[in-house]
Amino acid sequence: MGKIIEGKLIAEVFRNNIKNFAKENYSKGIRVPKLAIVMVGDDGGSTFYVRNAKKLSENLGLDCEVFHFDKDTSEESVVDTIKELNIRKDVDGIMMQLPLPDKFNEKYIISKISHKKDIDGLTDVNIGRFYSGEKCFIPCTPKGIMELIKSTGVDITGKNAVVVGRSNIVGKPIAQLLLDEHATVTICHSKTENLMRICSRADILVCAVGKPGFINEDFVKEGAIVIDVGTTMVDGKLKGDVVFEEVLKKSAFATPVPGGVGAVTTTMLLKNTCEAFEKNVR
Repeated sequence: MGKIIEGKLIAEVFRNNIKNFAKENYSKGIRVPKLAIVMVGDDGGSTFYVRNAKKLSENLGLDCEVFHFDKDTSEESVVDTIKELNIRKDVDGIMMQLPLPDKFNEKYIISKISHKKDIDGLTDVNIGRFYSGEKCFIPCTPKGIMELIKSTGVDITGKNAVVVGRSNIVGKPIAQLLLDEHATVTICHSKTENLMRICSRADILVCAVGKPGFINEDFVKEGAIVIDVGTTMVDGKLKGDVVFEEVLKKSAFATPVPGGVGAVTTTMLLKNTCEAFEKNVR
């Protein structure tokens, strides 16, 4: 039986630092860091994430404002809001909650976010800096995933890592971060042949496909680290990509859903907001 990687416990250390940072600034008469979240539509996983992000922000003493648009709103309305947030001096970080409804040009909307407030590392400027190894905002979910993997104490150097999913938000950046830690990385996707065989050879398996219960024990190597990034609402409950009970019996470490990646991801979002705040108030 493997060990559960408790995202909430790992996140707690970072949360305490964030809370102390906000309290210290407030005591000096300085405003607290502020996060602005822009969301369009009512995707179940997105709604869950945004609600938790706002609640956590307030619990840690940060300010958080959510701009929630109906799925039928115009693209121009969303862009106008982003442009306004770019120039607001009281807003340190802007997060565009993804995915957007199909009718929206996701790349175009993201391009309107100032790279100085792009705390999820989605703009071309931050992406370019990220892949060239320059200082930038590291995407929050991959940043959190690395903290979860490192919490196991397993040396990543030389390990065979497999990432299932090639999105710009999770798949590609987590692959880069694993490469930066000297893992040998394979990225798999919907066109990959012999997917089960490839996954079953992984020392570190990151699952980010958005298909509930897609990864069962047959995909997992004995003693592997399994990170479940999936967040899909099924019958009112949040489900991951991994059949957790099966996989936990075979793996050395595995993350649950909820209580795994999501908890750390939200914390990394607020950590990046504090970093943006430090640059903004100087």
